[in-house]
Amino acid sequence: MNNSPELEARIKSGIPHSARVWNYWIGGKDHYPVDQALGDQVIASYPQTRDLALASRAFQARAVQYLAGEAGITQFLDIGTGLPVQNSTHEVAQGIEPKARIVYVDNDPLVLAHARALLTSAPDGMTNYVHADMLDAERVLQEAAETLDMTQPVAVMVLSTLGHVDPQAGIDLMRRYMAGVAEGSHLVLCDTVATKATLAAQEAYASGDTPPYLVRRPEEILASAEGMELVSPGFGSISLWRPNPDEASAEPVDQWGFVARK
Repeated sequence: MNNSPELEARIKSGIPHSARVWNYWIGGKDHYPVDQALGDQVIASYPQTRDLALASRAFQARAVQYLAGEAGITQFLDIGTGLPVQNSTHEVAQGIEPKARIVYVDNDPLVLAHARALLTSAPDGMTNYVHADMLDAERVLQEAAETLDMTQPVAVMVLSTLGHVDPQAGIDLMRRYMAGVAEGSHLVLCDTVATKATLAAQEAYASGDTPPYLVRRPEEILASAEGMELVSPGFGSISLWRPNPDEASAEPVDQWGFVARK
């Protein structure tokens, strides 16, 4: 990956970064040797890592298909966007509803450098990018309102991201986001459940001199949906959430999630 010296300094290419490690796991090209090394270390500790990451991407696409299709949602707030890959939120949403509007949120300088790819929109729709820390919910919502109509339902999407904060702080953060969107909005959320194997992966990831990524008990993930209506089939392994026909034989993964309506 070739970037300017200034960008290299900002993105700290000698230190692994979660967005780039994730990009490696899902087969992307936007990562450095240090990210691959940490990614391989986690895989050695937890062989299901790649399956889990790919299941998260597939769940995201299916959730957007449901929201833009059956639920009639035309606005999406994708928090913790990561690096551009195929079937990004705007591609799936605007493939169903060309007028859909999408706002991506991330604070990684490398994601910012790739924002132009994220902002490619269907002619009738709109995409935008907010460079901000997801913990600053009020700022994110305020800047997102420049693109999204916050008086109308919004799908708030937080996939494989909340592990960067402790469980209770993550629950509180989701409540702040959902308090700022209209009735009829949806929350799409998934994260890694705590098992003996995923706790070992958590330890392996922390050895990479990166901020820790904390796995969660199922009830700590589900708590973010308190007061909302779970969309069928409810809460569980994301590989089993409305699988496409070619995914009918999908095996459960240790990434659990839900789609819930406010």
